[in-house]
Amino acid sequence: MTVLVQNGTILSATGRRAGDVLIDGESIAAILAPGQADALGIAPDQKVDATDKYVLPGGIDVHTHMQLPFGGTEASDTFETGTIAAAWGGVTTIVDFAVQSAGQNVHECLAEWHEKADGNCAIDYGFHQIIGGVDEESLKAMTYLVDNEGITSFKLFMAYPGVFYSDDGQILRAMQNASETGSMIMMHAENGIAIDVLVAQALARGETDPKHHSFTRPAEMESEATHRAIQLSKIAGNVPLYIVHMSAAQALKEVAAAQHEGLNVFAETCPQYLYLSLEEHLSQPGFEGAKWVCSTPLRSHHEGHQRDLWKGLRMNELAVVSTDHCPFCMKEQKELGVGDFSKIPNGIGGVEHRMELLYQGVVTGELTLERWVETCSTTPARMFGLDKKGVIEPGADADILVWDPNGHTKIGIDDKHHMNMDHSAYEGFEVDGKVDTVLSRGTVVVENDEFIGRPGHGRYVKRGLSTYLN
Repeated sequence: MTVLVQNGTILSATGRRAGDVLIDGESIAAILAPGQADALGIAPDQKVDATDKYVLPGGIDVHTHMQLPFGGTEASDTFETGTIAAAWGGVTTIVDFAVQSAGQNVHECLAEWHEKADGNCAIDYGFHQIIGGVDEESLKAMTYLVDNEGITSFKLFMAYPGVFYSDDGQILRAMQNASETGSMIMMHAENGIAIDVLVAQALARGETDPKHHSFTRPAEMESEATHRAIQLSKIAGNVPLYIVHMSAAQALKEVAAAQHEGLNVFAETCPQYLYLSLEEHLSQPGFEGAKWVCSTPLRSHHEGHQRDLWKGLRMNELAVVSTDHCPFCMKEQKELGVGDFSKIPNGIGGVEHRMELLYQGVVTGELTLERWVETCSTTPARMFGLDKKGVIEPGADADILVWDPNGHTKIGIDDKHHMNMDHSAYEGFEVDGKVDTVLSRGTVVVENDEFIGRPGHGRYVKRGLSTYLN
């Protein structure tokens, strides 16, 4: 099966040019000059017309949580519904998290996540491994996963005591292991021990509304933990360290300082921290703010966090935009926290809207087109060893998003919304552009406002080591 994506403007992290993309099977065969296919007598089996549109590598979301057990419930998107929603948003690869808690066997936990995903994904997928219990067995398992399973990144938590929390000694041991194997440590950087004290004190004062989720997780708790994680990574031999879901300007300063030292320290942010805020969303009257409870929390717009995060993206202090997609419905899920904000399941659904929301940043002048591609596709691939993803070049997987800059997208339950949730965190947001056509490994999965892919098309991708290191 050959496909020709023709008449478009091809975007990359380094520039843009007119050209046609020839696909043979699941891979990109050639980049042709406009009209060159006709001149060479190439007669593809299928043509995709990209006239007046952008042609870019499919989005790669390296931080999702499908079917994640959390807070007495489970994330509402399955691997089937979540990857279909991702495809609707121009995403062609996700990297989700297999979860190990203290006392559990890492291999058994990974097998459970493979069982959840296998045969159900509409797009390609990989796994990071959460290590919630650092001990001799889990350390051995980390090495095995790098060598044999294509899992080259491990997430640790400085938050959630009693659930996923690791102390500094455990973190150091895991980092030393990662330093030996060349793997990446991903860090949820918040001082969970101190946060638990603030939460208990707030509840004792009768402060139970969702907005107190942010007040009890102040920016200082994020920046302190980020600083501590960086120092531990230095001791472990400049181990690659990736700070997830960064929300605070103070934490970003710690990352920038580490990068100035030449350390292998990187960070991501998420659309919610660029667009949503404590005042406008989390502080909605009554229990409405529960829709926007996530960790790290939404920050105050007036403190300049959004401004500094956009600047960090422009300056590459923030290398990647992911979603931390962890959706929960209000009914019977978020409602578990009525009268006690600490029991609201933490998470926002966004896997469908990242490419759209970040493109709006291009429209408003926050980012260039090239930086849009870089932060949403090319760098995620390099950061996490997805060697055939994130670029449009011969030999790469034919994961392609055709984007219509003249289109329009309105996000909302009654507009564009395919995630398995009863609300949208971005209800009413409008984007000056639109997903037109999406190809996953050469197969069209979205076109003409219709999903035409299928669960089971997506394959598990074994990842290599990061190629984004200093």
